[in-house]
Amino acid sequence: MSQWSQFLEPYKQAVDELKVKLKGIRSQYHLEDVHTPVEFVTGRVKPLASIYDKTLEKDIPFVPSEELATELPDIAGLRIMCQFVDDISAVVEILRQRKDLEIIEERDYISNRKASGYRSYHMIINYPVQTVKGEVSILAEIQIRTLAMNFWASIEHSLNYKYESVLPEEISLRLERAAEAAFRLDEEMSLIRDEIQDAQKYFSEYKQLATRKRDPSTKGGGQV
Repeated sequence: MSQWSQFLEPYKQAVDELKVKLKGIRSQYHLEDVHTPVEFVTGRVKPLASIYDKTLEKDIPFVPSEELATELPDIAGLRIMCQFVDDISAVVEILRQRKDLEIIEERDYISNRKASGYRSYHMIINYPVQTVKGEVSILAEIQIRTLAMNFWASIEHSLNYKYESVLPEEISLRLERAAEAAFRLDEEMSLIRDEIQDAQKYFSEYKQLATRKRDPSTKGGGQV
């Protein structure tokens, strides 16, 4: 297990660093008082059980190695959630402009959805991690999707796990319909995007005002 711990440590470091950096995008937009394309960010290192399943699928040895690192580019995984479909392209462009990572591959499953109905935008990146033994470059996957896309994908993942990726036909058909319904929801929300953003800004300002009114330190203009 010590070999695996050493092998996976740079991946854990990469996930921690990238989560902070990607969340920073949201903070920077907030400082500018404009709509942020990033709703929230999550990340994880693939569990050993999942790595083992992937090695069986790809017919490669289940040992820490350069081959494993190359064949499994999603050992480190980040997910960026967006409110609107248009936000996804904004996030993609932001990532393309970054100098602290190198984009190796892009897969657009939004314009070209999978047969199952799955939609998301995937990027494989090369990310340098600084360790006590020097710089280590690792591959990581960033998935960018809307909240509706993520809800559907989470359900599909659970069902695939239950049925070992061989879903009953009826469930597959219902999942496809649900995927289309989720995408229609995203489209409808995009049509009233301005109204939604105005409402969210109004609600945010209202909460700030209410907080100030409840805070005794703000009474009297804050003068001592």
